[in-house]
Amino acid sequence: MKWKKLYRVTFVAVQGTEAFYELLTKLLEVEWMVVSEGRFTLEEINAMSITDFVKHLGGIFEHSSWVAEEAYKQIPFHSLEHLHSTMMQTVLSADRSRMEGLLKAHPDLATRLQVTALSASEQQGAGLDRLTTEEFNLLNDLNRKYTDKFHFPFILAVRGKNKDDIISAIGVRVERSPQEEWVQAFSEVGTITRFRLSDLII
Repeated sequence: MKWKKLYRVTFVAVQGTEAFYELLTKLLEVEWMVVSEGRFTLEEINAMSITDFVKHLGGIFEHSSWVAEEAYKQIPFHSLEHLHSTMMQTVLSADRSRMEGLLKAHPDLATRLQVTALSASEQQGAGLDRLTTEEFNLLNDLNRKYTDKFHFPFILAVRGKNKDDIISAIGVRVERSPQEEWVQAFSEVGTITRFRLSDLII
């Protein structure tokens, strides 16, 4: 079976000049996982060995294959929702250091330097190909304030959102308490991983 990397760009902005493009790549969060050329049925998921299960689902949670390893113990799964809820419960029942490690595994919006497989349609859908210099500077400043305050990256499921939604979200969330943002961050992780499972499983 042939394999390819499926890249999902969840936060990206592109502007014309080369210098500005270089700066703007620092706001890139690329979420990717290795998937087969096709998708899997739930029956195929349930029939997998732990090795194959982790191979195919280990990237659902950012650089945290331990979630798939633990969730496999609950196989078989009766639905996509059952699988997702099991994986989320695995995360939420982990010790704090492991949960914090999962959040920190997400690329920081201000330090991600590598740009790969940009999706023009996703960029345009969120309006992030039309960021002005002022908007970029605002996002950069808010992101710095966010990471300084909470000590983990700003995480947002951007599917279906536009650039104004994203700017508004970080502007509101940076003013929250650490406990409120801890809960919100895992809510966003839940949304992102639900999308990923939906993309992978028929």
